[in-house]
Amino acid sequence: MPSFSTFLLALIRLMRPHQWLKNTFVFAGLVFSHNWFDQALDGRVLHAFAAFCCTSSMVYILNDWHDRASDALHPRKRGRPLASGLVPAPVALALAALLLGGGLMLAAGNRSLLALLGVYVALNLAYSWRLKQVPVVDVSIIAAGFMLRLLAGTVAVGVPPSRWLLLTGVFLTLFLGFCKRKAESFHDETSQRAVLAHYPAALLDTFMAVTMTATLTTYSLFATSLEAQLQHGERLLYTVPVVIFGMLRYTYQVHRGHGEDVARDLLRDVWILAAGLAWLAIFLGHRL
Repeated sequence: MPSFSTFLLALIRLMRPHQWLKNTFVFAGLVFSHNWFDQALDGRVLHAFAAFCCTSSMVYILNDWHDRASDALHPRKRGRPLASGLVPAPVALALAALLLGGGLMLAAGNRSLLALLGVYVALNLAYSWRLKQVPVVDVSIIAAGFMLRLLAGTVAVGVPPSRWLLLTGVFLTLFLGFCKRKAESFHDETSQRAVLAHYPAALLDTFMAVTMTATLTTYSLFATSLEAQLQHGERLLYTVPVVIFGMLRYTYQVHRGHGEDVARDLLRDVWILAAGLAWLAIFLGHRL
């Protein structure tokens, strides 16, 4: 019988709070629109962020519940709270229901946000139950999840989205999705997901190169656009080399077997962290 603290820690692990880093895509519209001094808007974006944290944790729990039998036989995943039996299935489902309720309460009164959350849940359940076995479709759904977060921080809260920023988000999330598959391909065949049988190494390299090039192109066009110049002056232009360095460094890490867990691996590399801080310093320099 596990202690209460051990059980509580298992419940927290089950929600995967480190994955909430992905939900920071919600803040992109607020940051790039220079509206972060609008307290009412800040509150709406924070509500959207919290709603996605609750909803995404609910999706992770349902995914682990669905895969608990196969995870128990997996050399790495068998330590997960549900697969190991540390958290009983009824308790996990009850927690998922509470998180769903919390997400709906946070989004209450905002029809656009509720619709985006509904699409997010539907796509991720379809992914967990079947579509994660379909090549390219699987990564497209991962990318769609990021885009729904980005839209939640723009359309759902009244911030007009930049077209170049949206395109950058599409290609960046596709890049991260294919990086995830590339990193997973380094595992032993016995522990690889089934869809990787349809992803030859050369094909994944091509997909990564294409989406990285598209990301850097669209971000550069965004950084040099009239819209960005009016809002940020020349600052964004100077962030382009930093973004190039960060993506190249991340690609290097992926080819070393990292990148399967984007939220965790982005925080592990000191050079990627340094690039992120440099980007912030340049972007916020004129506000300091």
